[in-house]
Amino acid sequence: MDITVNILLTIATAATPLLIAAMGELVVERSGVLNLGVEGMMIMGAVGGFGAAYYTGSPWIGVLAAIALGAIFSMLFAVMTLTLATNQVATGLSLTILGLGLSGMMGTSFVGLPGERLPNLDIPGLTSIPVVGRLLFGQDPIFYISIVLVVAVMWFLFRTRSGLTLRSIGDSHGSAHALGIKVIRYRYLAVLFGGACAGLAGGHLSLVYTPQWVENMSAGRGWIALALVVFASWRPWRVLAGAYIFGAIWIGQLHVQAIDLNDFAGAPRIVYGLMEFIKSFPPQFLSSLPYLATIVVLVLISRNKRLTMMNTPASLGQAFVPDR
Repeated sequence: MDITVNILLTIATAATPLLIAAMGELVVERSGVLNLGVEGMMIMGAVGGFGAAYYTGSPWIGVLAAIALGAIFSMLFAVMTLTLATNQVATGLSLTILGLGLSGMMGTSFVGLPGERLPNLDIPGLTSIPVVGRLLFGQDPIFYISIVLVVAVMWFLFRTRSGLTLRSIGDSHGSAHALGIKVIRYRYLAVLFGGACAGLAGGHLSLVYTPQWVENMSAGRGWIALALVVFASWRPWRVLAGAYIFGAIWIGQLHVQAIDLNDFAGAPRIVYGLMEFIKSFPPQFLSSLPYLATIVVLVLISRNKRLTMMNTPASLGQAFVPDR
């Protein structure tokens, strides 16, 4: 039972940064902006969060620094694409490359240093409840922030006037502008929110998931977060489900690599044969499973044109230049 609980806890920990980054990107794309710089913003949040926590001794200051650095980096993207009307795809890719290189330079002195881990919650009488106690009341604080974030984004997008306005901008920025809506202002705020979420996701990596600094520690999670938005057809609750599916795949491949065949010596022959077959795969192939799963999901979704077109913001990726 303890092994099962530990696996579920690690899945939740692995899914949290994916969920937070994807929720931020969902809001950005709902406004009609395609930000491919999520990976760069995540890694900048990771190095900024680690550095701030290390120098101050407070992981909470690290969390705030991660959010701030992700938001600042997103403003660079916003100025380029919204004010200067540069190509969103090219600008996002450039920011990812810049973030990966800049974080490597900033984090050179942090390699090998011990990190400040954000402690898990410990609620007397609740965390000690068998099985569900640690799952529901013993997670790290950012896990709970991610769940609140999903509920808040759902409420904002589908229950508030501002959320309706944001979605209308994503569907037709020209019509929204004609009605007097400040398209650029809304998109700036959406990009800022998405950058803050990406920074928080990066901070989770260096303050909770692996409390240390490792170059390129985002390991493609920003790209998976982008795929999750499409996988979820721009619906927040589907992002939640998708993040935990990908989190399970991420953790599952690690557990498979750690399998010891000696532990199955007394198991039925079919079980032992299955474990032997799984262990025959190269570790490199198993490590690539989350990314292969991302490609497979995108291919399957692209086959259903009706589902894709039904929820895709019509103005997604299109630059907006007001004519008056």
